[in-house]
Amino acid sequence: MPQHLQKGDTVAIVATARKIDVSTLQPGIKLLESWGLKVILGKTIGLQQNQLAGADWQRATDFQEMLDNPSVKAIWAAKGGYGTVKIVDRIDFSRFKKNPKWIVGFSDVTVLHSHLNKLGFETAHAMMAISTPSATAAAKESLRKVFFGEKLHYTIPHHSFNKLGQAKGTLVGGNLSVLYSIQGSVSEVDLSGKILFLEDLDEYLYHIDRMMTNLKRNGSLKNVKGIIIGGMTSMNDNDIPWGKDALEIIQEVVKDLDIPVAYQFPAGHIKDNRALILGRNITLEVTDKETKVVFD
Repeated sequence: MPQHLQKGDTVAIVATARKIDVSTLQPGIKLLESWGLKVILGKTIGLQQNQLAGADWQRATDFQEMLDNPSVKAIWAAKGGYGTVKIVDRIDFSRFKKNPKWIVGFSDVTVLHSHLNKLGFETAHAMMAISTPSATAAAKESLRKVFFGEKLHYTIPHHSFNKLGQAKGTLVGGNLSVLYSIQGSVSEVDLSGKILFLEDLDEYLYHIDRMMTNLKRNGSLKNVKGIIIGGMTSMNDNDIPWGKDALEIIQEVVKDLDIPVAYQFPAGHIKDNRALILGRNITLEVTDKETKVVFD
């Protein structure tokens, strides 16, 4: 577990994927400063190579420098998109292993979550810096709690698709499309005995079906102890409709699994993107009235 932050500690904001300018990050910078934290910006902020925040080597070098900088206690992803998978194999985590720090973000940052969770380290699946203006107060507060080591637990309303039950295990996962894309790579997390969190954005519905079916067919879901489904946001369909929405697709794939499954957890590509500590043990309790997620 990375050390909890204290007032006066430094958080670095870097771009591991899409390009972003300094002005867009001002609300995120002010938020960290309001918590008594110092902020430094990576060299990738303001860089551009087509869609990306600089070349692969530039983004990797920037992340590496912040990873190895002993004064930096957390690295906050500026923005998602696509591109983190193109640099993860360039990163040397040897110093990080001796002095881990919080890696924070979601969506494309799932590559880093998965890679580090596999190595045995906790990471923070939470809003990114660009998310600050639209994020709910609860989303911001949940990130602050992760940073400062305060107790994290959630109670959410019951969903009609839920499968009831209770499970304890290590929480892993993130963006479904990213997890699907790193299957078979060194960054793939073994889901056996774990509780799996999934969310996604802007995918065709048949893609959701294809990815979920693959996870089931390749055995990834065979020994999962529980599943939490977050936001499945702004999905697309073809001229001839697929016939089911994203939640209905997932429900069909997991219906035969004898495990608790909770739907519409407030995390993902939504304004109320609550922080989750991936790599940490949780208790998932799904009843006919509510769902509880409690972090150890």
